[in-house]
Amino acid sequence: MKVLLPAFLAISLLASISLFVGAGSVSPGLLFGGSADDHAMRLLVVSRIPRTLAILLAGSSLAIAGLVMQMIVRNRFVEPSTTGTTEAASLGFLVATILAPGASIMGKMLVSAAFALAGTALFLRILRAVPLRDAMLVPLVGIMLGGVTGALATFLAYRFNLLPSLLAWTTGDFSGVLRGRYELLWLGLAATGLAYWAADRFTLAGMGRDVSVGLGLSHEASMTLGLVLVSVIAAVCLVSVGAIPFLGLVVPNIVSLAVGDNMRRSVPLVALGGAGLVLVCDLIGRLVRYPYEIPIGVVMGVLGSLIFLHLLLRARRRVA
Repeated sequence: MKVLLPAFLAISLLASISLFVGAGSVSPGLLFGGSADDHAMRLLVVSRIPRTLAILLAGSSLAIAGLVMQMIVRNRFVEPSTTGTTEAASLGFLVATILAPGASIMGKMLVSAAFALAGTALFLRILRAVPLRDAMLVPLVGIMLGGVTGALATFLAYRFNLLPSLLAWTTGDFSGVLRGRYELLWLGLAATGLAYWAADRFTLAGMGRDVSVGLGLSHEASMTLGLVLVSVIAAVCLVSVGAIPFLGLVVPNIVSLAVGDNMRRSVPLVALGGAGLVLVCDLIGRLVRYPYEIPIGVVMGVLGSLIFLHLLLRARRRVA
C-alpha cells in the first residue's frame, strides 16, 4: 500500500527525535563530534535506545491486540482496557507478587497472562449470557467487569501494602525503561507476527461461527489463538511499561475507516499507527513540563478517551 512507506518514514523520524529528547544531554554533536562524550554515548545506549525500542514494541503490539480483540468479539469498541483484560492482568501480577515475591519476572508475566486470559474468557461468557442489542453496551460491560476486577486488586494491594506498586503497574510510563528491563516486549513483536500469519483466520472468525465453520475454519481454535495473543500482549506490556489505555481501540478504528475490515491489509498499518501514536504521546509527555515527565498513560488516557467519545458519538449518529 502506498501509505506504508510514508508512515514508516514518519515513524523513523519520530524515533530519531525521541533519541535526543530528555533531561540528559544527548545530541549528534556530543556523540559524533571531534571529542565524543562517553557519558552521552552511555546514556544513548543504556536509556534512550531501549526506551525508543520499548515505545515501538509496546505501541505496535497493543494496537494489534486491540485489532484482534475487535475481530473475535465482532465489536469495534473493545480493546484490552475496555474488556477487563488489563485489570485481570494486573490482578494476576499482584497475586504472583504476593504469593511468590522472589519469582522471576518471566514467571510473574506468565501468571499475569493466565489471569488476563481468564478475565477475557469471562467477559466473552458474560456477552453470551446477556442479550446486547446495542453494540455500544459491549464495552460498557467490559468496563464494569474491569471495575470489579480493579476493585479486587486495589483491596489486595491495600491489604498487603502494595498500593504504590499497583499504581506503578497500572500507569503506563517509559521513564524507567533501561537496557535489560524491556526485552520481554519482544514477545509482543512475536505475537504481532502470529497475528499477521493468522489474519485471514481472524477475519473469517469475525464473520461469525456459522460462516467460519461453513468455510472449513475451526472457530474455537481461532478464538482461542486470538485470546492467547491478546492476553500475552497485555501481560507483557503491563509487566514492562504499565497499562496504556485506549490505544488498541483508537488505532484499529482509524485504520478501519481508511482500508476497511480486511485484517491482513490492516495489520501493518495498525502496527505502525500504534507505534507512531505512542511515540507522539511520549514526546508530548516529555516536553510539556520539561525536564520533568508526564506518564504516557496520562497523556494517552486523555487523548484516547476524547477520540473514543468521538467514535461513540459518530456511531450513534450513524445509527440514528
